[in-house]
Amino acid sequence: MISYTKATSVDELKQIMELQKINLFENLSEEERKEQGFVTVKHTLEILQAMNNACPHTIAKHEEKVVGFALSMTKDFAGEIDVLKPMFAEISKIVADENYLVMGQICIDKNYRKQGVFKGLYHFMKSDICKNSYSSIITEIDIKNERSLNAHQSVGFELLKDFTAGDKNWRIVWLKV
Repeated sequence: MISYTKATSVDELKQIMELQKINLFENLSEEERKEQGFVTVKHTLEILQAMNNACPHTIAKHEEKVVGFALSMTKDFAGEIDVLKPMFAEISKIVADENYLVMGQICIDKNYRKQGVFKGLYHFMKSDICKNSYSSIITEIDIKNERSLNAHQSVGFELLKDFTAGDKNWRIVWLKV
C-alpha cells in the first residue's frame, strides 16, 4: 500500500536525496535514461529543507520508505539553483501574474514505476499542497527525457514554452489546479 503525504522529517528529505542520486542523469547509462527517464538537479539538504519549509514536498511512501517525490518550489527560490534560473526567467515572461507553484523535480523508485505513483504524487500535490494557495503547477523537462514528457502529458500538463539554456533544450509545461 502506497501512501501520499507531505515531507515532514529530515530522514524523509535524506531519502529524497538518495533516490535523486540514483536517478541523476550522470549516474545512468544512455539506455537507462532513454527507457526510465532521469533527474537533472542534485539538491543539498539545506536547500531541500528551505524549500520544504516554504511549501511542503509531496512524497509517496511504502511503509517507512520514500518511493517517490515531487518537490515544491515557490518563486522565492528563483535564484537559488543555477540550472533553474533560466526557467524562472522564462516563466516570469509568460505568466508573471499567475500564482503558481514550481514542481522542482519528480522521481519514482524504479521498483514502484508503472503503478500509478506519478499520478498519485500529482493528485496529492493538486488536492492538498496547492489547494486554495496556487492556481497552477509549472515545471520544466529536458526535451531528451521522453518518458517524463509523456508522463506529464498523461496527467494533463500543457506546453507553455520550449527554450534553450546552455547546451540543453527545455520544455516548460503547466497544469491548472
